[in-house]
Amino acid sequence: MILTVNLNPAVDKTCETERVQPGAVNRLKSAVSVAGGKGINVTKILRQFHMPVAAVGFLGGAGGKLIEEAMEELGVECHFTKIKGQTRTNVNLLADDGSVTELLEPGPIISKKELEEFRKQFSGCLEMCEMVVLSGSVPEGVPVGIYRQLIEECHANGVKVILDTSGEALREGIQAKPDLLKPNLKELESLAGKKIDTRELFAEEANRICEQVGKLVISLGAEGLFYIDRNRGASQEVYQEARKVKAVNTVGCGDTVVASLCMSELSGDDPETALQKAAALAAANASTMENGQINMKTYLELL
Repeated sequence: MILTVNLNPAVDKTCETERVQPGAVNRLKSAVSVAGGKGINVTKILRQFHMPVAAVGFLGGAGGKLIEEAMEELGVECHFTKIKGQTRTNVNLLADDGSVTELLEPGPIISKKELEEFRKQFSGCLEMCEMVVLSGSVPEGVPVGIYRQLIEECHANGVKVILDTSGEALREGIQAKPDLLKPNLKELESLAGKKIDTRELFAEEANRICEQVGKLVISLGAEGLFYIDRNRGASQEVYQEARKVKAVNTVGCGDTVVASLCMSELSGDDPETALQKAAALAAANASTMENGQINMKTYLELL
């Protein structure tokens, strides 16, 4: 069983428009709402590969109901904590020129009682899980060090952890040494505190972070994926180019990479194979309208 943690899930509203014009009326050609947020996207991908998945986190209001029903339809074992607040809605604007503009709500405020209930659900689920995926932002009311605390609890129970977050939650989480860290270039720059614009600086910062966590996969968007591992005695580095497709919606591609890496970790894939699968799956995700939804035929062809 894989456990996905969804502290700040969202209803993803994907809208198509001719162009996005700031300060003007923007008329939409279509609008579709689906279950989303980083952890939910990971969950959706894992279930497409028939992986057994349990999900915990916070859900509230009509949006929360939509997400839970979608997860149950996929066969996910749901252990969500119900909250008084409303699950947020994120808007993704897809323009005809291929650009994607994301409008992300901050999310609900979590009470102390709701947080305590979540921790109980999380602890109970650990007993049946081999891998935990921690991804996404942290809502107000939840301590910024929550991922560090959860990683420590996972390791105390012999459970592996993948971490994919940003900002202070990322800085805190690194301290607990997740088994695999998946930042993008912008998040790597945030950790470095400076712009990374040369190969030398990229290698320097990647190695510095890897010394803290052991294994690191950096997603570089259209440039591909970079893997670095310090757990095998000698340093191991692998680069994988991105698969070239006509991008329809790039939202969720990083989450797709996380889901693929999770499956590779469990199946014991070598780094080259793991990155090939992740790159192919991310490209397949980019070629579909719904984030976290891939065409298996496209994926296999790309692979």
